[in-house]
Amino acid sequence: MRRGLFVAKPRIAVVDTTFSRVDMGALALLALKEFDVDTVRVTVPGIKDLAVECKRQLDAGADVALALGMVGGADIDRQCAHEASLGIQFAKLLTNKHIVEVFVHEKEARNESDLKSLFVDRTQKHAENAARLVLQPDWFTRRAGKGLRQGRDDVGSIS
Repeated sequence: MRRGLFVAKPRIAVVDTTFSRVDMGALALLALKEFDVDTVRVTVPGIKDLAVECKRQLDAGADVALALGMVGGADIDRQCAHEASLGIQFAKLLTNKHIVEVFVHEKEARNESDLKSLFVDRTQKHAENAARLVLQPDWFTRRAGKGLRQGRDDVGSIS
């Protein structure tokens, strides 16, 4: 990315929440160490706060943002997740930049161990996706239609 007279590394904003039961921000930063990117991390209270902070970071020069959050198991939590997702979509349109939404829903998991596995796999894979959006966008085209998943095993293509 060109910034001023020199070429700077792409910057990825990692925005996570205190509501999550796993430190998703730390997981994302660990995955991003494998890529030649700069990072900034900001933690907000909950998922409905993610959109504004992602937009703030994108407006401040980040090239892509990760919106990391956990959705509780109650009906109201699912409604809040939907509202948060709409806010994230709006922030994407306002900034014309990618925000990779990474939500883990408590009800997805069979047990605590499965929930932890979902957090780790989904967060790491989406962090890698965020880096590839700015460093290797053709990576996705080469994998189109492959049934790749974040959080669970890939399901594969239909022949």
